[in-house]
Amino acid sequence: MDATLNDAQRDAVNTLTGPLLVLAGAGSGKTRVVTVRIAKLINSGISPSRILAMTFTNKAANEMQSRIGSMISARREDQPEISTFHSLCVRILRRQIHRIGYPTNFTILDAADQNSICRKVLREIRISNASLKPSDLLYQIGKWKTQGIAPKLATQSAVTDKEHLAAVAFRRYQDELMRCGNVDFDDLLLLTNVLFRDFPEVRQIESARFDHILVDEYQDTNYIQYNIVKALSENHRNLCVVGDDDQSIYGFRGSDVRHILNFSRDWSGAKTVRLEDNYRS
Repeated sequence: MDATLNDAQRDAVNTLTGPLLVLAGAGSGKTRVVTVRIAKLINSGISPSRILAMTFTNKAANEMQSRIGSMISARREDQPEISTFHSLCVRILRRQIHRIGYPTNFTILDAADQNSICRKVLREIRISNASLKPSDLLYQIGKWKTQGIAPKLATQSAVTDKEHLAAVAFRRYQDELMRCGNVDFDDLLLLTNVLFRDFPEVRQIESARFDHILVDEYQDTNYIQYNIVKALSENHRNLCVVGDDDQSIYGFRGSDVRHILNFSRDWSGAKTVRLEDNYRS
């Protein structure tokens, strides 16, 4: 399994415990390192179901699942949990969201439903389309949620007149979602973070499900994703993150490259491995 790896890749694959930062640019073989490392963990005796790998897209998750499936012989029901952040949070919320007043069979709204609720809310509080469009309200709500700002705190962060109007509408919007047992896409991360922050027993239960966590494209994590990774990893500290400190593609979603730049400071004793050979050029 190690024969086709270079020295740096082999170092990353064979570092199986503690916090590990793998700095890897495009074409450096980072996906192979992640998949071989997971297979190595399993071959070393770690139960596949105790391993969580998080990516940003379903395509990346499916590709990783396929590669790992070809390397190990575990039964389908005993595979590593390979998931996007949002899919992981859906599963956590189905188990735990009742603690904050939502039904466990909540509905996840699509963009059309969200726009419809924004129009309803703005109409109810008599804010004209000229003052604040539903699409602008939805954008601002998404921005606040990505930053972890709850409706009751939005007024404090508002600066412009439009933002102050949006803060008023935000509270009504969220009340409407909760009343109907609905969540939007940004709530999946936000409410998981709320549960981890306000319910230590939830954080303990969910973090105890895994012994090893791997995160791909770590430079693209936002504030809430960073908190979720930390909550799930801080007990066992077996966290491997892979990313490129020169690249962040999801800046519009609140990603913060400082999460990768400060990894060694955040996780004492962390090891750093650089994959510098480019196999695409």
